Amino acid sequence: MDAHYRVAIFGSARIKEGDADYEDVYNIAKGLAKSGFDLVTGGGPGLMQAANAGHKSIPSDSHSIGLKIKLPFEKEANKYLDIKKDFDRFGGRLDAFMSLSDAVVVATGGIGTLLELFYAWQLVQVKHICETPIILYGGIWANLLRWLRTEVMVRGLFDSQDMHNIFQINTVEKVINFINKVHEDRSKMEHVCVNFSKYKVEFE
Repeated sequence: MDAHYRVAIFGSARIKEGDADYEDVYNIAKGLAKSGFDLVTGGGPGLMQAANAGHKSIPSDSHSIGLKIKLPFEKEANKYLDIKKDFDRFGGRLDAFMSLSDAVVVATGGIGTLLELFYAWQLVQVKHICETPIILYGGIWANLLRWLRTEVMVRGLFDSQDMHNIFQINTVEKVINFINKVHEDRSKMEHVCVNFSKYKVEFE
């Protein structure tokens, strides 16, 4: 694979075409393709398919990548992949996601999506990977963030600084603009680790 800027999109396999979340993820991925960014998903149905389909909807030199987990109820990869890799275990797949991805978008999802969110966040917190922006897309995440701040953080179980790379963004256009801004700023720097604190006021 070429050393392109890559964005992972996490989201539910259960959401069908025609749903508003499906359309939003499709359009986010389409915007990322227009910017020339590679896309990384779980390669399955639902919002993963929405992302890969949106990315492939316009001509681009970038790659639509699927990291597929072997599950008894989710056998086939979606048809919108340029590159596919199969995994037997979630651990190896999650590490592959984060080794490939320069930014993460977390769309509507359930247990699997929450696992991906918290794993990515943990790796940044303990500096096992470079600073990576984690974008929580949509209002579904508002109560989770409120709970983290008012029930967990206030007890000293993590610090406010640990949330410096977490952004809740509620429109397709703002997600695309944010990722373009981060990429632009990073490309001007000699090193790849970027501190995201300065983006808080502009994008939240």
